[in-house]
Amino acid sequence: MSIRIGNAPCSWGVEFADDPRNPHWQTVLKECAEAGYKGIELGPVGFMPEDPAQLADALAEHDLELIGGVVFRPYHDPAQWEEVLDGTHRTCKALVAHGAQHLVLIDSISERRAPTAGRAHEAEQMDAAEWAAYRDRIAETARIGTEEYGLTVGIHAHAGGFMDFEPELERLLDEVDEKILKICFDTGHHSYAGFDPVAFMKRNVGRISYMHFKDIDPEVKADVIEKRTGFYDACGQGIFCNLGQGDVEFAAVRQVLLDAGFTGWCTVEQDCDPTMDIRPTDDARANREHLESIGFN
Repeated sequence: MSIRIGNAPCSWGVEFADDPRNPHWQTVLKECAEAGYKGIELGPVGFMPEDPAQLADALAEHDLELIGGVVFRPYHDPAQWEEVLDGTHRTCKALVAHGAQHLVLIDSISERRAPTAGRAHEAEQMDAAEWAAYRDRIAETARIGTEEYGLTVGIHAHAGGFMDFEPELERLLDEVDEKILKICFDTGHHSYAGFDPVAFMKRNVGRISYMHFKDIDPEVKADVIEKRTGFYDACGQGIFCNLGQGDVEFAAVRQVLLDAGFTGWCTVEQDCDPTMDIRPTDDARANREHLESIGFN
């Protein structure tokens, strides 16, 4: 089976490049390799060196391949469009420099949507004009990644943003050309949103270009949804558990991918709070071992 398993800096608690709580980028590379992975994502642009030679040497030292990178920016806020474009171009340049293929677009958490993460029936919706402008901003960054940099671009639904729930994800996919925008499918965020990840995959696997493997603790999910807990606080409560310990059926995920002839990278992401008592290397190793136990290798 030509599916390869990588990991990402968010599994070490790295969400923002300038967070003083972050581990050193070299520590993340070293521990990712020690946990048995051969590929890693870039993390938020600026976390790893933007000097191609410096990062290339470090990747080679740890026998790691750069898989892709994420633009986690406020697509929902037109006033921050320049910030989105800055993240897009910088991330694309870094990926191209190291031969990585996957550019992932994520609308960052919005104050308007954060309280209704996991509550699709309560979530505020954009009006027609706001949605159209929002969709066009996503489409433009997808065009940039695809046409200007030659990357494969995928939209990634994320709890607490305006691209969270299955209906809005499917609406976006209907309105943006598949030639420039595919899907980076995150199993955990789809479950967090209250939908069935395997069912979505079966309907849309032909458009999925890249996978994020994440699991959800159903008891923590029920608690944080009931209490309207913020996303990062939910991470601190362990909503993203080790693979195989939550409600995502990874054997079924694997079978959908196999049946579709999917090839390429699937990346483990176990978002966590770096201030907590966590052992990212142990978790990364346990996640790899679980995937291997159900046939990923």
